[in-house]
Amino acid sequence: MVSILLITFVLMLLTAVVLAKVLKLPRNIWLLFLVQPLAMSASPVIVFIGGILSTHLAPDPSLATLPLTLMIIGIASSTIPAAMLAKKFGRKKAFNIGLSLSCLGSLLAMFAAMQGSFSIFLVASLCIGSSIAFIMQFRFAAIDSIIHQEDITKVVSVLMFAGIFAAFIGPEIAVMGKDWLVSPYGYAGSFLGLAIIIFIAIILFQGFTEPVIHHTQTYGEERPLLVIIKQPFFIIAILSAAIGYGVMSLLMTATPLSMHNMQGMSLIDTKWVIQSHIAAMYLPSLISGLLVKRIGLKNVLLVGILLLVGVTIIALSGQHLMHYWWTLVLLGVGWNFLFLTGTVLLAECYHAVERHKVQAINDFIIFTIQALASLLAGWILFKGGWNILVYSTMPFILLIFIANIAFYRLKYPQLASTNANTIK
Repeated sequence: MVSILLITFVLMLLTAVVLAKVLKLPRNIWLLFLVQPLAMSASPVIVFIGGILSTHLAPDPSLATLPLTLMIIGIASSTIPAAMLAKKFGRKKAFNIGLSLSCLGSLLAMFAAMQGSFSIFLVASLCIGSSIAFIMQFRFAAIDSIIHQEDITKVVSVLMFAGIFAAFIGPEIAVMGKDWLVSPYGYAGSFLGLAIIIFIAIILFQGFTEPVIHHTQTYGEERPLLVIIKQPFFIIAILSAAIGYGVMSLLMTATPLSMHNMQGMSLIDTKWVIQSHIAAMYLPSLISGLLVKRIGLKNVLLVGILLLVGVTIIALSGQHLMHYWWTLVLLGVGWNFLFLTGTVLLAECYHAVERHKVQAINDFIIFTIQALASLLAGWILFKGGWNILVYSTMPFILLIFIANIAFYRLKYPQLASTNANTIK
């Protein structure tokens, strides 16, 4: 496990060098590329062991997914404050607040595991979620840091790809540190290791410089939020990202419980499936930018939808290890295409002066949906079973398919016509 972590860190550094030297991206981009997976490693830790630990800590097993739900509620409730703090004090100060919250949450989770306290673990999960709301806005800071608007898709893909390293760092720390500290049910040392990783991220982030916007058009007055959200492209952007996150969260949250607690599969097998899923979420970012350029954003969204259809077919075919693995891998790739579509399309729907409030409402909607999905995941799984859980995703997949049909019929927005070649 130590060797896997070491290899991950080396690969992450080498990739950052490629970004800096070969692709010649601004320093902020490759710095965010290094910091983001360290900071985001908190999320897979909660996903991987949060439910397993909570089956011992919670008064009722059906509450085992509550820490993950609280984490996502923390994300949803903090998106608007995070954006407003960035607007008032700048992105660097806001991100430092977010990273500090993550470190605090990790230490609280360590204490909760040592004391066997479910209530403290819930508070820790909420803190970690609040921090992720700040970290999720790294992609907007990256967009602000580039000069040419046509680089938006490339930069978003780069930041999304960084998440693949979090897929390995988080779960490996969770397993490696499980018994570092004495605790009733284990895992206290996992959160100590997480706190150390977050502290390293804080140190690295101090090299970040406040971005100066070059590419976004600034003409026109600031419009009312209602006018902005009524735009058809804004609605499609929201549906794409929110449904991608909601379906992903519903199935991903339930998978460790279904595999480990209900089907009796080993912790190692469960870790492998979760790691594969998170890797599948971010690895396609190596080619998703090229796909957008070659086949257009509309077709990338369609491919993502078809992958979700494949997810439901495989998930309903059985509950053996490879069924879970293929379900979660296809789910990760489908999420990547839907979230990329939503992020790129959103950037075309606002003026520079509107960016903070639009980005805030976008993330608030997305992560509120994700919070509801994660809350329902445990309840549906324990009350109705795995198949009912899978069936519940189908109406939302149909909804985004209908939105994709509307996408094909719409003309490209005039707000940012310089990038029109990517949406065809």
